[in-house]
Amino acid sequence: MKIDCVIPTYKPDEKLLACLKQLEKQTVKPGKIILMNTEESLLTIPLPKEMDNLEIHHIKKEEFDHGATRDEGLHFSDADVVLFLTQDAVPANEFLVENMLKPFEEEEVAAVYGRQMADPKKSPVEAFTRKFNYPSESRKKTEEDLPVLGIKTFFCSNVCAAYRKETYEELGGFPKKAIFNEDMIFASKLIEAHKAIYYQAEAKVWHWHDYTGMEQFHRNFDLAVSQKSYGGLFLKVKSESEGIRLVKETVKWLLEKKDYRRIVQVIWISGCKYLGYKLGYQYERLPKELILKLTMNPSYWENEE
Repeated sequence: MKIDCVIPTYKPDEKLLACLKQLEKQTVKPGKIILMNTEESLLTIPLPKEMDNLEIHHIKKEEFDHGATRDEGLHFSDADVVLFLTQDAVPANEFLVENMLKPFEEEEVAAVYGRQMADPKKSPVEAFTRKFNYPSESRKKTEEDLPVLGIKTFFCSNVCAAYRKETYEELGGFPKKAIFNEDMIFASKLIEAHKAIYYQAEAKVWHWHDYTGMEQFHRNFDLAVSQKSYGGLFLKVKSESEGIRLVKETVKWLLEKKDYRRIVQVIWISGCKYLGYKLGYQYERLPKELILKLTMNPSYWENEE
């Protein structure tokens, strides 16, 4: 199978360079590496000149959209499979692309997402939560898993995710106006279309953030807005239960370590996540002036009534 890679960029730093360097070392190399860069003037890092498969397309900041920009990048590709990465996701080894392709040997598999890891020395709590959300065992997920897995059935992350291009186009791809969560929205469409999503634990990237409580609040507000506005399976399954289970497991682990300072931090951040999500789910009842203070993407609301 031919595979290309699409990476949206905005003020990229050395992590993008590390990502590109690792992509050059892959046992299976992407035919194209397509950068969808927001604002040409902000691309200030020196990109490797020896990479003849690097393709850069510049857009203006007001043109960026989580769904539409990635969709545009995909259509610069003529490959069978398109791999999406974020600019701060660094392949852990030279087998990332090879391992992302393997599940596509099964015809029903239309999307594959990889394993995200955090450095336990630099961010122990994030390392623990990454293991919770991205375990060491791979798994294929179909609509038959909905009663057991709930929203986890169509969990998928464009931090590191690949899609069968033919199926992507048949189902209309990512939403063209997406405040957030374009990956799971499309993944839910795949499940409804009787396709399979594969979690490939052997495809690994280093990726984590140490968000503050308020940053998590804004992210979860937008997450809930995306789920509520799209509807579909998001309205038929519960998502809060997985978050609550993660908090309980994290606190239990920290109690065993007697790390009481981080317990307070986890409870605070979790509370911010929960409140942001609950408010986002009720966004239709909120005045626009308040929404603009709660969202992390005010530009999304510019043309909203």
